[in-house]
Amino acid sequence: MELRCLIVDDSRHFLAAARGLLEREGMVVAAVASNGDDAVRRATELGPDVTLVDIDLGGESGFDVVRRLTRETDLAPATVILVSTHAEEDYAELISASPVAGFLPKTRLSAPAIRDLLGLPA
Repeated sequence: MELRCLIVDDSRHFLAAARGLLEREGMVVAAVASNGDDAVRRATELGPDVTLVDIDLGGESGFDVVRRLTRETDLAPATVILVSTHAEEDYAELISASPVAGFLPKTRLSAPAIRDLLGLPA
C-alpha cells in the first residue's frame, strides 16, 4: 500500500531531505508545510495517510499544530507522528498526552519506521 504523506517542519533543508528519503523508500510526499496554517490547509486539501509534525516549529509548538490538525481537519490522530531532533525523553509526558501514533527521532526517519508506528506491514 502506497502511503501519502504530509510533512510539517520549519526547516527547508529537513523538508527536502525527508522528502527525498521517503520518496526513495516508496512513499508519496503529497505536500509539505512550514507552519500550522499551511498544515491545516494542506491536510484539508489532500487528506494524507500520514502526517509528520516537527515538535519545534520555530514560533509554534508542534503539539499545538497537532491539536489544530485533529480539530480542524478530518485527520485521525492515529495518523499523525511527531518528529524532532531532540530525544523522546525530553518530551515524553507531552508525547504521551498527545493524540498521535507516536514519535520518531529525525535521525531514525524512514518509511519502514513510519509503517511500524502506524501498525502497517513493511
